[in-house]
Amino acid sequence: MAEERVATRTQFPVSTESQKPRQKKAPEFPILEKQNWLIHLHYIRKDYEACKAVIKEQLQETQGLCEYAIYVQALIFRLEGNIQESLELFQTCAVLSPQSADNLKQVARSLFLLGKHKAAIEVYNEAAKLNQKDWEISHNLGVCYIYLKQFNKAQDQLHNALNLNRHDLTYIMLGKIHLLEGDLDKAIEVYKKAVEFSPENTELLTTLGLLYLQLGIYQKAFEHLGNALTYDPTNYKAILAAGSMMQTHGDFDVALTKYRVVACAVSENPPLWNNIGMCFFGKKKYVAAISCLKRANYLAPFDWKILYNLGLVHLTMQQYASAFHFLSAAINFQPKMGELYMLLAVALTNLEDIENAKRAYAEAVHLDKCNPLVNLNYAVLLYNQGEKKNALAQYQEMEKKVSLLKDNSSLEFDSEMVEMAQKLGAALQVGEALVWTKPVKDPKSKHQTTSTSKPASFQQPLGSNQALGQAMSSAAAYRTLPSGAGGTSQFTKPPSLPLEPEPAVESSPTETSEQIREK
Repeated sequence: MAEERVATRTQFPVSTESQKPRQKKAPEFPILEKQNWLIHLHYIRKDYEACKAVIKEQLQETQGLCEYAIYVQALIFRLEGNIQESLELFQTCAVLSPQSADNLKQVARSLFLLGKHKAAIEVYNEAAKLNQKDWEISHNLGVCYIYLKQFNKAQDQLHNALNLNRHDLTYIMLGKIHLLEGDLDKAIEVYKKAVEFSPENTELLTTLGLLYLQLGIYQKAFEHLGNALTYDPTNYKAILAAGSMMQTHGDFDVALTKYRVVACAVSENPPLWNNIGMCFFGKKKYVAAISCLKRANYLAPFDWKILYNLGLVHLTMQQYASAFHFLSAAINFQPKMGELYMLLAVALTNLEDIENAKRAYAEAVHLDKCNPLVNLNYAVLLYNQGEKKNALAQYQEMEKKVSLLKDNSSLEFDSEMVEMAQKLGAALQVGEALVWTKPVKDPKSKHQTTSTSKPASFQQPLGSNQALGQAMSSAAAYRTLPSGAGGTSQFTKPPSLPLEPEPAVESSPTETSEQIREK
């Protein structure tokens, strides 16, 4: 009988590990945040269409409660020029996260771009309560105050921004305030501090050089412009200013070489073609001068300096009707400049409109208290008309101005002007050389009848600082944007950037061309 064998199984103790519950999956991102990384990736790659598609999907899933998606959507709208839509979205972000200073800064920036500067100031003040150490808020408040012409408050905010964190852009805006107030000395001090802080910033070096150039401090101007060209040999603003300095000293060929370099970089620059035209004028190539000045006038039809020079060149070519046309246009844009009325009077005299010429001279004498040429030309006209008493009064007024100029400066007067003044003095029987002295140079002028007109000057080369006013206003066109970041969680919001306005920089008019005298 076969034995049945029962297979016995060994029993092992139950492992304690098997009794533990299984680990759960890694926690997922909250539904509100799970697509933020993709939105951020598309945005920094500037793939805005794909970014908007992901934002749309994310907002549908979150029922419009994803702050980051709304924030980036608002940034894209602002880049596309839809400022009002971006403002509404940033306001939504501010409602979702009322303690975020970044959201308020973006709301204020959109208000600023819409021209609502007072409303922007209110929002920036609210943001400042949440973050008192943010230099951008103080800087942007200063810019808003500039637009409201409240320069004292603007300076306070910009100084506060510099105390928190020094930046080139804040120095530039502070310097602009002093330029708008006409205080060149304070502007220079600000830009000097800026150059000490950032010695390789070509914009600061160029602007400081232009300010020195405007004050006639050529050595320092050349130094700073040279430094700017050392760091950036293609800086067309510095090259244009350097060419203007060479033109000031009569080096027309060298200046034209510099301007040729600028023309390769910015061929449609009005001050460039104006200066080229005045270089040709200095070389007595009048047709080429008119061609270049006409091009400058086409590019900047409201620039009175270009119109002034066109009138001057046409006067030199004895095209008096054309000169009257351009000088009248220049007076409409610059009605407080006496020299323009003097040139207009010369044109009217040659057009045989004596009464209007007298009116123009009278206005020129009223506006210009320094230039003896105005009184000399007026005296010649009155003498030619037989009004010797009034001519003598203008001659004596001219002598006072000459004495004042000789006491305050070492200015040498043009030989033709000196000769004409001596002849007029002899004709009026007041002596031949009461205040005038002949220059060493032999005068090249020839005796002409008293009814003709020729250019004369204060030994100031043609187009001396013609680029200065234009270069000053354009020197601040380029801006550097500071880097920074703000936001919440691991996905960084693109930063709000400091405001960058473009207020016009007014510069006092300087003599840019030859004067006209009447014999």
